[in-house]
Amino acid sequence: MSDLFAGPSALADIMPIEQTPLRVQIAEVLRRAIVSGRLRPGSVLVEATLAEQMNVSRAPIREAIQILESDGLVETVAYKGKRVKPLTAREVEETYNLREVFEVMAVRRILEYGHPVAALWTYCHAMDKAATEGDQDKLTAADEAFHRTLIQVADHDLLLSSWNSLYLRIHQIMALRNTVQPNLFDIAGNHPPIVRALEAHDVDEAVHLITEHTRSLADFDPASIAELNA
Repeated sequence: MSDLFAGPSALADIMPIEQTPLRVQIAEVLRRAIVSGRLRPGSVLVEATLAEQMNVSRAPIREAIQILESDGLVETVAYKGKRVKPLTAREVEETYNLREVFEVMAVRRILEYGHPVAALWTYCHAMDKAATEGDQDKLTAADEAFHRTLIQVADHDLLLSSWNSLYLRIHQIMALRNTVQPNLFDIAGNHPPIVRALEAHDVDEAVHLITEHTRSLADFDPASIAELNA
């Protein structure tokens, strides 16, 4: 009979169940909608409407929106209320300038220290699959995961921390860019050559490819993204 009851030592590895506050759950839902581009920059956030859609009271909606304000994704407009913070052409340009610096540094560090890059293929394959299925959301998620993994593989804590501070904007811009650049196969196809250059330990080619890739925004006027605010 004693075998049917677990003692304290048997439960040592079992983690307690965490109760995520409703405001945090709502904030995450809205955050995903914003960074995926489903909630466009400039979209007004009406508490009553969101509360009805999500079948909750207005209080956690209000608290969730405050969280998103602290993320820099939402702003208050006098006499209009809360809205998804618009992107300016300057913000887009500055974000991608920093992204280029981070990713070139990551590439150089990966090759200098010989860090393995096999994990990057997972996201290349995921992008190919998403392109074949015509699933833009999945492609954008895999695209972001590829670049996040590139930074992680570089094994530089401050670099990763700096990337994380830009992550929400980077993901949002990626999603909006992919909206106006609908050839999903072209987007997916830009990534395998980067991995091959890293595997070949070709510093010049890898830096050239990652620089060219991060500057792909120059294929169209950055203002075209900001214009999606409307």
